[in-house]
Amino acid sequence: MPIRSLFLACACAGALALAGCASTTANLANPNVSVAAYRDTIDLNGHLSVNWQKDDQPHALNGGFTWTQRPGRIDVSLSNPLGQTVAEISVTPASATLRQSNRPPREARDIDTLTAQELGFPLPVSGLRDWMQGYATDAQGKRFAASPASNSVVTNDGWRLKFVAWQDQAPGSTGAPAPRRIDIARGSAANGDALDIHVVLDPAG
Repeated sequence: MPIRSLFLACACAGALALAGCASTTANLANPNVSVAAYRDTIDLNGHLSVNWQKDDQPHALNGGFTWTQRPGRIDVSLSNPLGQTVAEISVTPASATLRQSNRPPREARDIDTLTAQELGFPLPVSGLRDWMQGYATDAQGKRFAASPASNSVVTNDGWRLKFVAWQDQAPGSTGAPAPRRIDIARGSAANGDALDIHVVLDPAG
């Protein structure tokens, strides 16, 4: 199944997950506490929703994903509403590979190039490895660490990030917050190149 068909098949599940999280706010003991230290090894699950313009027409895709990150490698698995894996992306410093059933693997020099070729827009997977943990490199080239009180940044390559919702914590907890929903944008409707991505991460643990 092509990636486009995958995301269209997941539209209902993704939309419901995003709607359910839209108003979520974390019960944080201290909103000024930044996210935990960055980890090279992490496993995440969630949904994403993408809205973009092409040829002056609006387009939208939704889908579920799992994210397995290890030093020097990222594996992204895309699934349909029944939980069946229909596409896999593997990323190393040297290349990115897309595998789908009944189709030969496709490779590109990096993951952003590969997703641009296959989806028609750049899905910033290389940036998401930082963003999903609450980190980014800002427009001045400085390392940014998000917190509920400092939840937005423009990256050095022009993405606008807002950490909209956070994982719930027990009352009185002093643990570092973790992102729950991230809104990502680039371009503008006026210029005909608007791209909006909403990432919702499943609760940790």
